[in-house]
Amino acid sequence: MKSVTIAVDAMSGDRGPVIAASAALDAVRENEALSIVLVGIRSELEALLREGHPRIRIEEAVDVVRMNERPSHALRHKQNSSMAVTLRLVRDGVAQGCVSAGNTGALMAFGRSIIRMYPGIERPAITKLIPSLRGQCHVLDLGANVDASAENLYQFALMGSLMASAISKLPEPRVALLNVGEEEIKGNEQVRLASHLLAQCDSVNYIGYVEGSDLFRNVADVVVCDGFVGNIALKTGEGVAGLLIELLEQAFTRSLYGRFVGWLARPILGRLLRLMDPSRHNGASLLGLQGVVIKSHGNANERAMLSAIRQAAREVEMEVPSRINSRLDDLMI
Repeated sequence: MKSVTIAVDAMSGDRGPVIAASAALDAVRENEALSIVLVGIRSELEALLREGHPRIRIEEAVDVVRMNERPSHALRHKQNSSMAVTLRLVRDGVAQGCVSAGNTGALMAFGRSIIRMYPGIERPAITKLIPSLRGQCHVLDLGANVDASAENLYQFALMGSLMASAISKLPEPRVALLNVGEEEIKGNEQVRLASHLLAQCDSVNYIGYVEGSDLFRNVADVVVCDGFVGNIALKTGEGVAGLLIELLEQAFTRSLYGRFVGWLARPILGRLLRLMDPSRHNGASLLGLQGVVIKSHGNANERAMLSAIRQAAREVEMEVPSRINSRLDDLMI
């Protein structure tokens, strides 16, 4: 396995550098080919790392992009922030990929400015691999663009299809548009026009519309929507998963009988809880940038941040950006 270096924006997010430093230590311990650059205030990070690790180093950044900060303000005044420095490490080849739990809008703005977009792609899209009934599904956009034109949706579909081929090894991923119904007359103008564009594209295995309930049923390998719809769908799914986990834990701890049944069903329950736990699936790709940029949940705990670092390393090892970029020219209309 070739060596991989991932830069981690250690200062952004709701929980700050404690989570980033702890997850970085776990990541290098489990993966001998991985090195990490923690970006942030050196004194704070050195205190958290204590004795340090030979495959973790610190890159100084004197500023932080706040979660409620306007992306335009961050772009003008926070060029020395941990987020901006992290992205420049990828641009300059010091790291092959990066992770940030920070402000999504600022990360997108800095990404477009520093790493740049694929030629012909207008906007990046946040995409995530979510578990489905008998497999996994790539869903995009999950919040980078609250609205999207038909052309944007078409481009998201192209990138999602190529990513599914790279990550999931699918020769012809099934691509669908998320809509309020499966009938051709359903949906707004942008979705209907995007459907027409995809139906004319011989290089994409477009299967039509799917509804929200289909996201977890292995109906499609790639589901495309604008960021407003996608973010609500994702957060709703995570909320339902969290509720089910809590209900199961209550059911199997509330009484002696429940604890006995829970003990008998422990192997099955363990697999189910791992599948449903959102922290185990943390890490969404900012697709469209010419580099691996992973957006972690802002409130990520240590396990969730570790998952995002793993995702970044996996995309680097699979050379996802270059594989997408090499085929985009053939697919663009």
